[in-house]
Amino acid sequence: MSSSSSLPAKPPPPPRPKTRGSYNCGRCGQPKKGHVCNLPSPAAADGAAPPSPSPSSSAGDTRLRRALSFDDTPAPSSPEKKPRPDHDFAGRTMELGGRAVPVDLVVEVLRRLGPRGVLDAAAVSRAWRDCADRVWRVAEELRLRPAAAGLLGALLPRCAALSRLVLHMESAVDATMLSCLAFSCSSLETLEITMADKAINNMTGEELSRLVSEKRSLSVLKIGGCSNLGFLNLSSSSLSVLWLSDLCSLSESVISCPNMSELSLCFTQQSTECTDLVSLMDGLGRSCPNLRNLHISSIQLSNEAVSALEGANLRGLCMLSLILGSKMTDAAVASIVRSCASLELLDLSGSSISDSGVGMICKAFPHTLSRLLLALCPNITTCGIQAATAQLPLLQLMDCGMSLRSNLQNEKQGAYFGEINGRIRLCPKLPTLKKQPMRQKLIIKHDNLKKLSLWGCSAIDALYVKCPELIDLNLNTCTNLHPERLLLQCPNLKNVHAFGCQDMLIGAIKNQVLNEFAAAEPHLPCKRLADGSKRVQLSQFPQEQLPEDKIWIGFKRSECIVHLDS
Repeated sequence: MSSSSSLPAKPPPPPRPKTRGSYNCGRCGQPKKGHVCNLPSPAAADGAAPPSPSPSSSAGDTRLRRALSFDDTPAPSSPEKKPRPDHDFAGRTMELGGRAVPVDLVVEVLRRLGPRGVLDAAAVSRAWRDCADRVWRVAEELRLRPAAAGLLGALLPRCAALSRLVLHMESAVDATMLSCLAFSCSSLETLEITMADKAINNMTGEELSRLVSEKRSLSVLKIGGCSNLGFLNLSSSSLSVLWLSDLCSLSESVISCPNMSELSLCFTQQSTECTDLVSLMDGLGRSCPNLRNLHISSIQLSNEAVSALEGANLRGLCMLSLILGSKMTDAAVASIVRSCASLELLDLSGSSISDSGVGMICKAFPHTLSRLLLALCPNITTCGIQAATAQLPLLQLMDCGMSLRSNLQNEKQGAYFGEINGRIRLCPKLPTLKKQPMRQKLIIKHDNLKKLSLWGCSAIDALYVKCPELIDLNLNTCTNLHPERLLLQCPNLKNVHAFGCQDMLIGAIKNQVLNEFAAAEPHLPCKRLADGSKRVQLSQFPQEQLPEDKIWIGFKRSECIVHLDS
């Protein structure tokens, strides 16, 4: 007998668990295939309300739900991705570190990140991508440094509510990028484009005109590096602020913007620059009658151009800046006085006006002018500066840097062009029409002056400033100012710029602005000794308690900072 016949028989395998639904109807028992059951459900027979039809079913569909139904599960998503409305995120949560976190909280955190951080968060998961999409949809302001136009083409269509866009371009600005801007962000109101050092703006005048005409909601436009425009022909009823820099040799200049209030045009300082500023100034009055702030920087500025501005009849101007026009003389000042009624800021830096022109300015705007900038004006002397501070009681800012120069040693390499806050940069050489005397004494007394700039005034050897409200004083490169002839009576000084000054002058400045308040003697009662030799303080006697502000007023120290760098 074989060994296999002696072994017991194997038991049958257990039945497999039921994994599929029944093939028969759960109400009548008939096969489900091709079957429509008309019997009521057990719940309806007990008096319960029948189940409501699916929202996706039509009104005429009377079929009952199947016993094995998938209506409660979410419908599969369509291949085409559609953004969810914001109300779909209300009350929703997502899991972070094993905890449920409200989606609204995650969105608020992402809104505080930069664009790069939001893009990185979108690559984590689908939930993070939904939160990132919501951030883009509600973003109102965006600041980017795009290296290519492809990033803008992928990002800007998501920003439906974007109203302010600031771009610092590290690549070339071309027609592709302008197309992205034109067909995206329908509610864009502010657009600023600045160029990196090696970036090139290839925008033409035709492309700029098309962009302005298509963006009907655009009110502020600031673009740098506009050297390839060729011509300027802009027409917009919504544009109110326009800044264009690095302009060069415009063949046509037409700006028809009736609601424009601020215009800034900065031209290159190349010798080939040949824009006709006379026709440009003449057309501003007809096309931009509501101008309040006008800034033009060009070496082509002349008396004829300013006279054309007088014919434009811009009586509403409050701020006028015409700089680097070495051909402008006192005749240009006379045109400004006749055409402007109430200037608050006047900047004629780089012009050739004299003390007579300053006198005309003082007589025309004594009740309105608060900021006067006359830097790089070689024909102005200390008499004109002192007259301006004496006859303009509302003056708060005065800049006359590089106007009082004793020599021309720096003109071969280019003159310093400073700013009121102390910084110094270089600009091309400007012609000097009148050589200043070697030693000049400057006395400035003013009750409201807050900022005074005398950078590069090497002709000053004595300076007396008595301005109780002065907070910023610029004495950079005042090389001939004697320390013993310096007197500063400005108790509210916060910043003094002394870059390029002599060491003894820097020491005198520090001594006056840092040790201005000496500690006061304590006011304690005194009593003469019995022999009458001397008086002694009686600190053990009770004395009247003084307010805290009066106790420490004698020990107050100045908070002024002396800056020795450029």
